[in-house]
Amino acid sequence: MLNAIRIANFKAFGMSQRVPLRPITLLYGANSAGKSSVLHALALAHHAIETGDLDTQRTRIGGDSIDLGGFRQYVHRRQRDHQVELAFELDPGELSGRAADLLNGARKIFAELGIGASNAPESGHAPSVRVERFAVEVDGLPMLSMSARRSGLLRLDRLDHEHPVFREVFGEILAFRTTTDKLSKEDFANLADVVNEMVPNITARRQGLFPQIDDELSETSLITVSRGHRQEDIAQAARFFLPQMLRDLVGGLSRALETEVRRLVYLGPLRSYPPRHLAFSQHHAPNWFAGGGYAWDVVRTRGEVRERVNEWLGDAERLKTPYELQVRNLVPAETLQEEVESRLEATLRDLALDLVEQMESGRHSEALDAALETVREAVRREDGVDEATLVAAADVVDSLVDTEAVTHEWVKAIVAARSESLRDLVLIDKRSGTPVSHRDVGIGVSQVLPVLVSAYASSERLLAIEQPEIHLHPGLQAELGDVVIESALGDLCNRFLIETHSEHLLLRIMRRMRQTASGELPEGVASVRPEDVMVLFVEPDGTQSLVREMPLNELGELVKAWPGGFFEEGMREIF
Repeated sequence: MLNAIRIANFKAFGMSQRVPLRPITLLYGANSAGKSSVLHALALAHHAIETGDLDTQRTRIGGDSIDLGGFRQYVHRRQRDHQVELAFELDPGELSGRAADLLNGARKIFAELGIGASNAPESGHAPSVRVERFAVEVDGLPMLSMSARRSGLLRLDRLDHEHPVFREVFGEILAFRTTTDKLSKEDFANLADVVNEMVPNITARRQGLFPQIDDELSETSLITVSRGHRQEDIAQAARFFLPQMLRDLVGGLSRALETEVRRLVYLGPLRSYPPRHLAFSQHHAPNWFAGGGYAWDVVRTRGEVRERVNEWLGDAERLKTPYELQVRNLVPAETLQEEVESRLEATLRDLALDLVEQMESGRHSEALDAALETVREAVRREDGVDEATLVAAADVVDSLVDTEAVTHEWVKAIVAARSESLRDLVLIDKRSGTPVSHRDVGIGVSQVLPVLVSAYASSERLLAIEQPEIHLHPGLQAELGDVVIESALGDLCNRFLIETHSEHLLLRIMRRMRQTASGELPEGVASVRPEDVMVLFVEPDGTQSLVREMPLNELGELVKAWPGGFFEEGMREIF
């Protein structure tokens, strides 16, 4: 998983700022301080992986909520000759395959990208925006760096053959693939010239966002290292195996980082307000995901998510609404009329045959006899059938037919037979059983539902949410804290990056940390510890913004005071 990201020369951030990521990461700060820039940097990386485009205005994941304006707008202070820097700290435990073997001894890995406008565009064309630089840092020390050439390829510029992790791994490879048991210090010293000679000849191409080194595989079982030609034989082995090692290392890192960035799910600050009938909503609008419109489709089609959302909507300690989300099937009126007429005719025919059979067999009831005799007498007198007689006859028929069960079976059969039927989502007022639209119950429900769906319908995702508290009163903002805790620290294992102004959201998380420490957590609430939560404060500093860590202790208390007295407005107003 991503343990942190670093951002430099992007929007509000000038100097490099490290943003640690935990299961619950909260971003605070004044308006226009730069909080959203963190989320937008991840959206840019996600878009580049999906499309390869780094000069984008609107990202796929951000919809209408994120408009980067292209490189000229998102580079810090519009300095087109500078490079935007994005770096990703990866947990080595997330690596797989050959890369996991190569970096088995590493504790911390940073992969850094430099994004810029090429300085030497082809004649008649605007400068292209591309990855100009790629570097890998392991355990705080640089290991390798690459830079772009006119061809668009990234060429290896530097490989630190004295890096402890590199020496250990490369030594093991050569020891395993040659007849020597171990490389000495003298062997490594003699390899320096070989490595430096090979470095400029190793190139990579960008796939999406991250590079891949091309190296044709060639088979060899073992390289013999003779006593008389030891250095020459080791040098030959290095020339053969080094490109393969770098291909596996860079390729493995790139694939792992791409996987992690693809986990991003973004929800913007202004959620969609869907039309009255959700079955007819536009499912592929540009803001379908970022605006939360997709959330309504999720609760319409996924019963388990709808159940969890309904629990939250109706809980006496939470939203306290009398509403419940239900799905209703819509069938064209013409189809319904034809089906009902056909089934009614068949049912009446079966009922008539059943009555005839009963009368012929002598099994008919006295009530039926009396009703039929009354009807016959009325017909003979030609004075019609009175209401009481009809009611009596209807009661007899009702005793012979379970109308509720028959109707239920009809509905199921009609819906199942019609491929064009639609499933529409409605709110049921539990007090009266009346179906109502979300358009009739206030905007708060429509704004919080996408937040709930993001939390309950996702698994092992990085959920970047802007202002989840919008249109919610303080009590409900606090309740969202429990939603986040359940989704992040429960069985869904999501991670949250939340840009917010809500003090109440944080206070609930602090409270759960305090209850965890004292052993007083309510039943069903997950434990929350300091390593699960990261509170960050973003503040302007001259022409750029800084990210400050605001750690919490086991009791959920801030270890240091908020910069600038943030959250003290209430006290000032009271006193």
